[in-house]
Amino acid sequence: MKYLVIGSGGREHAIAWRLANDGSASEVYVLPGNGGISDAFRVNISMSDHEGIAAFCRDKNIGMVVVGPEAPLVEGLVDFLEKEKIPVFGPSKRAAQLEGSKLFAKMIMEKYNVPTAGHWDFIGKERLVEFIQTVKTYPIVIKLDGLAAGKGVGIPLNKQEALDFINESVGADTPVFVEEFLEGEEASVLGLSDGNHVYPFIAAQDHKRVFDGDKGPNTGGMGAYAPAPVADAALLEKVRLTVLQPVVDGMKKEGTPFKGILYAGIMVHKGEIKVLEFNVRFGDPETQVLLPLIDGKLGDLFAASINGTLTAETMRFTKKHAITVVMASGGYPGAYEKGKEIKGLDNVTSDIIVFHAGTKSAGGKILSDGGRVLTVTSIADDLRTANEKVYAGIKSISFEGGFYRKDIGHRALK
Repeated sequence: MKYLVIGSGGREHAIAWRLANDGSASEVYVLPGNGGISDAFRVNISMSDHEGIAAFCRDKNIGMVVVGPEAPLVEGLVDFLEKEKIPVFGPSKRAAQLEGSKLFAKMIMEKYNVPTAGHWDFIGKERLVEFIQTVKTYPIVIKLDGLAAGKGVGIPLNKQEALDFINESVGADTPVFVEEFLEGEEASVLGLSDGNHVYPFIAAQDHKRVFDGDKGPNTGGMGAYAPAPVADAALLEKVRLTVLQPVVDGMKKEGTPFKGILYAGIMVHKGEIKVLEFNVRFGDPETQVLLPLIDGKLGDLFAASINGTLTAETMRFTKKHAITVVMASGGYPGAYEKGKEIKGLDNVTSDIIVFHAGTKSAGGKILSDGGRVLTVTSIADDLRTANEKVYAGIKSISFEGGFYRKDIGHRALK
């Protein structure tokens, strides 16, 4: 079967890599792709050009489209392709509101008794600032309602930091809410749903802060590892029963069946779980550690979701461990420069997988073209060995200003 993967990041490179290497696909195209995708399979069409995407699928006889990022899902690409009778993996526009609107997700959680933090809703700055003046205990969490590329959340440690975040991020009419800060350890649990059933992948743990020791501002993610010991088999089943399945059942009752990836960011504290937020697609960089550990064909998982044939037996994983480290541009997550030549990619050993994210190819060279540039991944029988391998391998790669965290996986390695 021929696949078209929509997106340009490390997540999409990982999806394409898995489909091409596990027997799922005869050909995998990526739109618009990045410097890690060969020119022959990189499609120069905008993700918002739904007609152009459909025409490409018909021209190339694409058997399935896989939508990677959240924006095309929220914009309704899945709905459009379904009307064109093109098989597509991912949730509908209405179902994607679980990520597109954090307030919608809160409504669903509260309506269907999914454990989450208490919150206070506001529109714009005025009443929000008045509320901040009354807050006595920090940290708190401030969240913008819509999509914000992983950066619509502030976790101020005091009143001044809260006011600074509000002044930088909240407009006069911005929907925003304040949440209780939840203590505990964070984990990412991704479930695969066919609209009726949902079963989790093994748990991964992302590292959101930009610097070692979980310091500095939040990012889209600086690295991840799986499986994460914070969520063992018993906890994963608890997440399935108390979070994932109630949401899938609730969305069906709302007349909006959910098919695709339902990703719960959860906080685990003394064995109890609460949901931080939902995403409706594979996480990035969690994808880069989850997909290498699947035991079977990724294409079979996508087909089961689309066709409504998902079972617990569909979800099988190896007993290995994976870790991925993000190489980022200097200045990220703030302002950064592009166009830096990436050197050393040919020197990486065969047991290291380099997924491209913010890269482009030009004049026979690979150049940086984003904040998160590469995700360097290793797989081993245990996490410590995987950690040692990835950090030995990443030393071979360099570009001007490039940096990475040196402590990915630190919680589990303790």
